[in-house]
Amino acid sequence: MAPHDLRRPFKRPVVSDQQKRRELSLFRQNQNRRDAQNQARCLASTVLSFPNQPESPFEPEDPEPELGPRDIDIRQSSKLRGPEARRWFAKQLMLPEWMIDVPDRLSNDWYVCARPAGKRCFVVSSNGITVSRLRNGSLLHRFPSALPNGSRAKDASRSAQSYCILDCIFHELDQTYYVVDMVCWAGISFYECTAEFRFYWLNNKLVETSACDGPSRYHRYRFSMVPMYNCDHEGMQTAYTGPVPYVRDGLLFYNKHAHYQTGNTPLALVWKDENCSQYVIDTDSKGQIPHQQQVVLELQDDGKLTTYDDPPVVFGFLNGEFIQKTELLAGNLLRFSVSEGGLVFADGKLEKADLQYIGKVNRARAFADSYSKVSKHLKLLHLGFCFSLISLMARFKLQLILYVRRSRNVMLF
Repeated sequence: MAPHDLRRPFKRPVVSDQQKRRELSLFRQNQNRRDAQNQARCLASTVLSFPNQPESPFEPEDPEPELGPRDIDIRQSSKLRGPEARRWFAKQLMLPEWMIDVPDRLSNDWYVCARPAGKRCFVVSSNGITVSRLRNGSLLHRFPSALPNGSRAKDASRSAQSYCILDCIFHELDQTYYVVDMVCWAGISFYECTAEFRFYWLNNKLVETSACDGPSRYHRYRFSMVPMYNCDHEGMQTAYTGPVPYVRDGLLFYNKHAHYQTGNTPLALVWKDENCSQYVIDTDSKGQIPHQQQVVLELQDDGKLTTYDDPPVVFGFLNGEFIQKTELLAGNLLRFSVSEGGLVFADGKLEKADLQYIGKVNRARAFADSYSKVSKHLKLLHLGFCFSLISLMARFKLQLILYVRRSRNVMLF
């Protein structure tokens, strides 16, 4: 056979959209260096000084100038109000995408943990007090703690530079803050450090304090680390089915090389199914799954309806007449039901969406759905597909390949 007749008997596998975003995120974090110390100081000051936000369900929202999370200094951020404040706080957390494919080198480059059910929040200790705030900026607790400079105990550090910022989930049943990540410890910023180093440092430093002890006069709530495992068969099985002291709400995956990236990132992933979470599909106020699945999108200046992604995914648009009639404003978060036309996906990308407008969302909500969340929920609900993460890695990847193939070029609903 002539050399030019030699052909590969198979096509090169398609690189998923989520995998491309992962590679882009890793590239960006190596190219874009920022002043991490100022970023941490700004966040700590804002969490401590920000007034409590009332959470009236539906109040008219006044248009406010759009500001990015990095365009606000300490004085400005502490003066933000309403939807702009919620949007600013929402962009400070590192938010995982929903897992819709298996990352390359999963067993080598990723951690996995059992996610605690509860309220995601920032915890900041500084100036002898500890404050926790939800991702919409609302005050959760103000209390003394054993974190650096977190109480007015006699032996506590009083240095204004000795502050701490932890990314936590507050678990109501045992009144415990479960620490999933760290932004700053004793005034040292960890934004630019890899997840592998952040978790190592946090494990050592948290144990050195008495923050993991039970409540006391100078330490009202207990803190606890969420155990992280390598994504091999044993680690995934332990995270998926092993005993935990809290209610399990899915699995969290962290890329070991990822910096603490604010906003949605494909370098952190969440997986939920009926075996590891009570909240696989969004429910209504009564806890029931709606007849038609719903999505929340953000209205842009040009009428486009987009997800909370970078870059955002466009699901459709509203014409000017409808916007004027309903008195909608750019930045409003709007709820839609997915109608009979459903969603059309091709090669993992959205081609068509048949949406029915329902109304504005509760104003306490800070951001729209991500594309991965919408895609994941709709596939789980309407294809009835669910695979087990505790199977062998080869089987795990095979099942997901079959899942993706079944999902392509299919009109849902």
